[in-house]
Amino acid sequence: MKKCIYCKNGISENSVIDFCELCGKKAFGEKLFHAIVQNMKEANDRGDLEQGRII
Repeated sequence: MKKCIYCKNGISENSVIDFCELCGKKAFGEKLFHAIVQNMKEANDRGDLEQGRII
């Protein structure tokens, strides 16, 4: 299980961001947080987040 980079609480292994929803909203505000999540999900669907991984 992944951990939030801010509070260290567990987050889903499938999460496209490295912080929990609560910390994300505190750090960026609700509107920007949702935009970040949406953009990261779209990048993940395109495969853009896998470019630097070595299998």
